[in-house]
Amino acid sequence: MNAKMKRRLIAVSGIIVIVLILVLAFVGGNSAARTMSVAEAAELADPGQKVQVSGNVVADSFSTSDNVLTFSIYDPEGDPSTHLAVRYGGAAASTFGNDVTAICTGKVGDDGVLEATELVTKCPSKYESATDALTVGQLLGYGESVHGKVVKVSGTVGAGTLGPAGQDVRFRLTDDESLSVTLPVSFDGALSDEVADGSAVVLTGALGADGTFAATDVALEG
Repeated sequence: MNAKMKRRLIAVSGIIVIVLILVLAFVGGNSAARTMSVAEAAELADPGQKVQVSGNVVADSFSTSDNVLTFSIYDPEGDPSTHLAVRYGGAAASTFGNDVTAICTGKVGDDGVLEATELVTKCPSKYESATDALTVGQLLGYGESVHGKVVKVSGTVGAGTLGPAGQDVRFRLTDDESLSVTLPVSFDGALSDEVADGSAVVLTGALGADGTFAATDVALEG
């Protein structure tokens, strides 16, 4: 190979390398999500930009239709009146609920809604002593006399009964003394990611006339 051919080959190779670098930079720049606040995302001028936004779920703002979860988030350290609407086509985790921290990754559409392709929820662990808490059997034994009264009840989360917020029954509480005795529990708050099948929990709430325990707080027994 003569010197002229070598120079031409080197030049072509250099161009190929430059093109590859530009392509990789373009792909990397478009796949990386820019982290921003709720307020910044709500005023985003570039709807096609991939972003990651963290915020707390606005109470009772969520609903599910055709397996699509919609909700709003706010910045607990910013203006609580500034909300960002989020739409997510995946299944919500059992930790999802009111005021839980939601980390949403996706693109904000022309309608101002964040179309999330990734959703991660975080809820700090909460522990509660079971002292003075009733068992499921004891609670049900009181009958109508305890309906509507705020009490504490302890037990374990029934296997295969744990679901996301928004369902009529979030999970069933099993009596530790009699596994055949269970209690349907409604709860739209955030559950710790440590709450799972078989977890020992302590609930605060009231038993309704329909036999469902409306929990206002769910904590791990500790």
